[in-house]
Amino acid sequence: MSRISHRGSEDARNELPSLIEAAEGGHATIITRRGRPVAALVPLDTFRADRRQQSLLALEGSGRGQWGGNRGRARGKLRDEWSR
Repeated sequence: MSRISHRGSEDARNELPSLIEAAEGGHATIITRRGRPVAALVPLDTFRADRRQQSLLALEGSGRGQWGGNRGRARGKLRDEWSR
């Protein structure tokens, strides 16, 4: 995606055919309401790429040491807390 433009909701409604053509060409549009971003019109390839499951392998081992020396006891304490 090379550029992102912003359009108010009324302008976006009036310019929808040209915004769709822009999306086909790889350009995204942020649609705003009263100046606040509320939606995005993006190329379908970009949308599909963002929806893919990310690999969890990069997180492997990142939680080591978070439960202290006795994981079973820590887990038991948490279960007891939620059972109240």
